[in-house]
Amino acid sequence: MSHPLHKFSDLELAALEEQCQEVLKYNRIFAYEPYPKQLDFHTAGLNFPERLLLAGNQLGKTYCGAGEVSYHLTGLYPDWWSGRRFDKPVKAWAGGVTNITTRDTVQMHLLGDLRNRDLLGTGAIPRSHLDVSKISWARGIPDAVDTAFVRHVSGGESVIQFKSYEQGREKWQAATLDFVWFDEEPPTEIYAEGKTRTNATGGMVFLTFTPLEGITEVVRQFLYDINPYRNTTVMTIDDALHYSASEKQRILASYQPWELEARAFGRPILGSGKIFPIARDVIACEPFTFPNHFAQINGIDIGWDHPTAAVNLGYDRDSDIVYVAKTFRRKESTPMQIAPSLLEWGAWIPWAWPHDALQHDKNAGYQTSQLYSDHGLKMLPERATWPDGSNSVEAGVIDMLERMQSGRLKVFNTCDDWFQEMDLFHRKNGQIVKINDDLLSATRYAIMMLRYALTEPEKKRPIQGRFTHPRARGTAWMS
Repeated sequence: MSHPLHKFSDLELAALEEQCQEVLKYNRIFAYEPYPKQLDFHTAGLNFPERLLLAGNQLGKTYCGAGEVSYHLTGLYPDWWSGRRFDKPVKAWAGGVTNITTRDTVQMHLLGDLRNRDLLGTGAIPRSHLDVSKISWARGIPDAVDTAFVRHVSGGESVIQFKSYEQGREKWQAATLDFVWFDEEPPTEIYAEGKTRTNATGGMVFLTFTPLEGITEVVRQFLYDINPYRNTTVMTIDDALHYSASEKQRILASYQPWELEARAFGRPILGSGKIFPIARDVIACEPFTFPNHFAQINGIDIGWDHPTAAVNLGYDRDSDIVYVAKTFRRKESTPMQIAPSLLEWGAWIPWAWPHDALQHDKNAGYQTSQLYSDHGLKMLPERATWPDGSNSVEAGVIDMLERMQSGRLKVFNTCDDWFQEMDLFHRKNGQIVKINDDLLSATRYAIMMLRYALTEPEKKRPIQGRFTHPRARGTAWMS
């Protein structure tokens, strides 16, 4: 045994370093320290059975997924772990797009590069926990594993099977699993089958991918469907701490404009292009209390299958700047259910609304606005129009874009759902895609009717006249 004051020679230090490297080589998972966004993704597993890590390329999303798989298979949870835990061996699937890509990404991150068998155990699963004698190799694919068995700390063995989307839906059926990991985006039917495999166990599914396919059904479900069992974490190049500022600039410059949003910031590619190609920090601002001279107006886009959405705008007439301060979205809810939440913004604020509303008939807009008026909202007497009486969507979009470009449209940085819609608002074949634009539409209606924005009445002075819907019998709009 060395004396406490023993001074190691260079040869001894080199030998110790080599031993440490050898230990680390087969226990890589112990060196994993997640970035804040990766940690958010892991932690969400405690409460959400469906999770998505939407991230750019080369930001660490696949190793993040592989790290979580390793923890669940082995039971070797680190001290910082605050996500879901399994206290017994588990059965799981991990899948990628093709058999080859599954081998070269999912399998390699979990088991190591098996073109050299000495590298078995250099992935996220420690070599000491792999039952090498039971590994089942895939047929017809060199160095590809079909099934691996992993020793769990509680005793017994976990089972991980590797799948690919190209195998088709049938190969994703007839199994009961504790969890499924999808690396890269799966087709909708494959995702549905994988999720179904976990229903009987109360298990979970998680996905890690870059949204290069645009607004697919899977992306739409996670970004827009209101579902208390789904969680989405977005990881951008700014969240990847292994890149220096200069490296980030070099990477950003290497991408084509059409792919930059997806590959660097984890935002879906949008066909022929974004309608509002404006960086968030250009229009985002810190929240503040509107001063007394600001006028206010609200806008509402009424829906059922798609959310009813509402925004609160503050308008500085002196500088012609509009501020989006509050947002609201809710699906399949009636005016009676929605109105109380909106009244909290201020019962005195007028509301702009669309001509089509629920489109039941030519008078549907008036009928629906009357319902909201009956529940206390100060609905404007006519549908949203420009001063000349027109209601062009293109004119509204252009006006919003010009306001953004000139600094005359600002959005409180707390309105995350508004920015999500802005990021994904796009055209296809030159036409505006009218999907998931509810808050943007509500904003457009309110801007069209800025001429009716009001300043808040003095608290001690009663409001003169009555401010109700014109179709409410025996009332006037405002005196």
